[in-house]
Amino acid sequence: MCQLLGMNCNVPTDIVFSFTGFATRGGQTDHHSDGWGIAFFEGAGVRHFVDYQAAVASPVAELIRRCPIKSKNVIAHIRKATQGQVALQNCHPFVRELWGRYWVFAHNGDLKEFAPRLNGPFRPVGNTDSELAFCYLLQQLRHRFGDTRPDSAELTAALQELTSEIASFGTFNMMLSDGSALFAHCSTNLYYIVRQFPFAEARLSDEDLSVDFSQVTTPQDRVAVIVTEPLTTNEVWTKFGEGELKVFVEGAPM
Repeated sequence: MCQLLGMNCNVPTDIVFSFTGFATRGGQTDHHSDGWGIAFFEGAGVRHFVDYQAAVASPVAELIRRCPIKSKNVIAHIRKATQGQVALQNCHPFVRELWGRYWVFAHNGDLKEFAPRLNGPFRPVGNTDSELAFCYLLQQLRHRFGDTRPDSAELTAALQELTSEIASFGTFNMMLSDGSALFAHCSTNLYYIVRQFPFAEARLSDEDLSVDFSQVTTPQDRVAVIVTEPLTTNEVWTKFGEGELKVFVEGAPM
């Protein structure tokens, strides 16, 4: 199946180090070669890049590895197709508008016999179970809360119910963000780490690359990285519980 990568920070931060190791899994150290994508929140806007080529061969992925785009919330995905052909419209992450904000979503898993009735403005463009689940999530949030974004506690409670409902149809590891927080739900595999002062060196498991974060950060910085499988060999990653939804704000789980 696919793999997910997310980052949530208290200051705009680039994801070049993590993405370099993650993208290597898109056709070199692993078999997730059916497309990839990444989305960076920047103010009210989103920089959104997708490609149906494998991440290891994509010139767009090479751009991301070399260009330190800074953001407080990032979601990336490498695809191993289970539903839907290899095509641009089926590449994650997907982007939609709700409550006057962009929402970004990516999914790892396979939903069997998931066929909700869509009766609002959110409709899939491609033919993946993932985009269908995203549209259903937004539809149900709009149905529950109308035209106004609820407070964080209400939103989190609603997402816990909805993700549990969708997960009953199969594997539903997902990441979702509107730029103010990053929500991550685990069915099977998700891990996270929070990097903060005192910072240390990290070494990638998929590339011969390391970075001493103490040389490129300030003592006030805090960065949470969430991923399907740990990216580094010398750090301690925390595994999500099965069925767990975590909310990351300002670089830490709430």
